[in-house]
Amino acid sequence: MMNQKTIICKIGGKILENPENIKSTVSQLSQLYKKKVVTRLILIPGGGSNANFVRFLQKKLQFNEDLAHWMAVVSMDLNGTGINKKFPNLSILDDFTKLIKFENGCFIFLPYKFLKENDELPHSWDVTSDSITLFIAKKIELDECFLIKDVDGIYDKSKKIIKKISALEFSEQKKCENLNESEFPSITSKTVSQPIDRYLPHLIEHYKIPCII
Repeated sequence: MMNQKTIICKIGGKILENPENIKSTVSQLSQLYKKKVVTRLILIPGGGSNANFVRFLQKKLQFNEDLAHWMAVVSMDLNGTGINKKFPNLSILDDFTKLIKFENGCFIFLPYKFLKENDELPHSWDVTSDSITLFIAKKIELDECFLIKDVDGIYDKSKKIIKKISALEFSEQKKCENLNESEFPSITSKTVSQPIDRYLPHLIEHYKIPCII
C-alpha cells in the first residue's frame, strides 16, 4: 500500500464553474497539505458543462459512444488546465508514472493520456469523472476516494437524506425503487443534481474502496 497521507479528490463541474466555490475548495484542500495533514494531494477535474455539451452534441449529431467518451475525458483535461491557470501553485501532470514518483505536493492530474493507455472502463455515459477518479485511486493503491460535488444528496422515498450507504445497499434500494427518483434526473434537468454516476456503485463494490462525497 502506498503512502496513507495521499488523498485523491474529484472536483465536480458545478464547483469548477463557480469562482467562489473553486477558490474556497482549493484553499481548504491546500491547507491540508500546508499543515501536513496530507503529504500528497491529487485533484481530478470533473467534465462539467463541457462534458454536458458533448452529451448534447451526441444527441444532435448521433456520433458513437466511443467518440463521446473520449471527448468527455478531454473535457476533464481542459478543466484541469483551467484550474492550473487560476491556481498556478498546483502542479499539472498527465504522466501517471510521474504522479506515482512524486510523493509530496499538490497536483492536478489530467486523465486522458492515462485512460488511453489503460482503457478498462466502459465507454458510456454511465461512466463519468466519478468512476474515473475511483479507477485512478485503485491504480494508485489508495484505500479511499473523495468526490467533492455540489449535489443535493441521496434521499429515500420520504425525502430524508441518507448520510451513509454501501454501494450494494444503494444498488438494491434503487432497484427496489426505495430511493426518491427525483434525485436522479435526466441530463436536461436544471433543478436537482445527480449524486453519483451509474457505474460507480459497481466499482465501489468491486474494488472495496469507499467514496466520501
